[in-house]
Amino acid sequence: MTYIQGFLTPAKTVKQQAYRDMSAKMASILTDYGALGIVECWGADVPEGKRTDMKRAVAAEGDETVVFSWVVWPDRATCDAASEKMMSDERMQPEDPMPFDMKRLIYGGYEIDEDTGEGGRFGFITGMVAAVPDDQRDAYRRHGEATAPLFREYGALRVTSGWGVDVPEGKTTDFRRAVEAGPGTTVIFGWIEWPDKATADSAMAKLFEDPRLRELTPPWDGPTAIFGGFAPIIDSFHD
Repeated sequence: MTYIQGFLTPAKTVKQQAYRDMSAKMASILTDYGALGIVECWGADVPEGKRTDMKRAVAAEGDETVVFSWVVWPDRATCDAASEKMMSDERMQPEDPMPFDMKRLIYGGYEIDEDTGEGGRFGFITGMVAAVPDDQRDAYRRHGEATAPLFREYGALRVTSGWGVDVPEGKTTDFRRAVEAGPGTTVIFGWIEWPDKATADSAMAKLFEDPRLRELTPPWDGPTAIFGGFAPIIDSFHD
């Protein structure tokens, strides 16, 4: 089963080029260890929420931008083996200074439950993280299967979502705290690829008025779900 590692990172806004350079280097290393590709997306429309949001998820400061990213692996075994090998790889030595705070970066491993397939080069994504009851995985999968065609109808190039299977606790921040995931819940991580921000904005406005979407009750906790809009700065699948 395709496996992804998903990340949220608080990067220094003025260090975007340094972050891009570091990510390009990392993409090369990960590919050497079997990764299918890596995508890094820079925050362009990351709203504040009443209870939770992506900025709070990584305790982002005023001079920082949230980065939404993912690494695709053919399966979890390949990812786990790579993680072990990379620990002794000299190329993994951190940059000095780092363009982001490693202590506040959050990550997790996810099995893909919904993927509408390669949509081609994209210019904008909508990222999402939420908490779903453990026993609602089938409902989560069915919801994705029902909503994906609607997003595609309004211009989305691809819809992808993953079910958390390795979401560790962090000392300062982590995905579970980000969406207030309590006992008996699983963190989900997904994104929608769009040609550009204008298409995404127009589509979302229309979708909120579409009765077909309103009839589909999502299985996740809406008040604690976090969303954001991001522009790709590294896309090893298409670069």
